[in-house]
Amino acid sequence: MANQITATYDAPLGVGGIISDSFSILFRNFILVMILAFIPTLLGIVVSGSIGGWNYALGDYESEFSLGGNVNYAAVALDLIIQLVVYGLATAFLVQLAYDSKLRRDVVPTKYIRPAFAAAIPIAVLGTIIGILAVVGAVALIIPGLWIYAVFSMTSPAIVIERIGYRGMGRSRELTKGYRWPILGAVIIISICSGLVAAAIGFVFGFLGSAAGIGIVTSVAINSLGGAFGTGLGGIAIALIYARLREIKEGVSVDQISSVFE
Repeated sequence: MANQITATYDAPLGVGGIISDSFSILFRNFILVMILAFIPTLLGIVVSGSIGGWNYALGDYESEFSLGGNVNYAAVALDLIIQLVVYGLATAFLVQLAYDSKLRRDVVPTKYIRPAFAAAIPIAVLGTIIGILAVVGAVALIIPGLWIYAVFSMTSPAIVIERIGYRGMGRSRELTKGYRWPILGAVIIISICSGLVAAAIGFVFGFLGSAAGIGIVTSVAINSLGGAFGTGLGGIAIALIYARLREIKEGVSVDQISSVFE
C-alpha cells in the first residue's frame, strides 16, 4: 500500500544530479541497457512495418495503416497494444536495473522478470490513457500536453515498485504535486540529449552505409539503435525522479524502495 504523503515541497528535486546519475548508470551498464531497450524498440518498428508499411515505421507519417485504401483500425489497435506491452516490459526492467546500479549492487536481470511481466499490462493500459490525454492537451497548445505527461510520469515506476496496478495514475498525480515543472524540465533535457544522440547515430551509420546503399534492414537497425538510447536513458531518469520524490515526500531511501525485489 502506498505511503501517505505528508512532507512539504521545500526540498529541490535536483534535476542536474538526476540527469548526471542517469548518464552514469546508462554508461556503467551500457550493453545491458541497450539490449533491454533495443529489443522492444526493434520489435515496435518491425510490428509497425509489418502492419502499416516500412515508410511509416521509419518515420514517414504521411503513410497510412491501410488495406485496399481503407484504414484497418484492427491493425492499428494491434500495433499499439503490442508496442505498449513490450515498452511496458522494457520500462519495468529498466526501473529495477537503475536502483541496483545506483546502489552499486550486482545487476541481475533474471530477478527482474517476474515484477516486469506483472507490471507490463497495467503500464500499457494506463500508458494508452496518458497518451490520449497528452494528445488532447497538445491539440490547442504544446505545454498542456507536456504538463499532463509530467503529472502522470511516475505511473510506471509506481506500478513496478509499489505493485498498485491500475491505481498508478493516481499515485503519480500525488507524487508529482509541487514538482511538475522541474520534472518537465528534466524530461525535456533528457529528450534533447536522446534526440541529439539518435541524430548522431543516424548520421554516422547513414554515412558509412551510403556507399553500398542503405536497405530496409539497415534503416530499421539504425532507427532501433537511436530509439534504444532514448528509451534506456529516459527509463533510468524516470526511475531516479521517482526515487527522489519518495525520498523528499516520504523519507524513503533508494535501498528501501529496491528491497521489494528481494
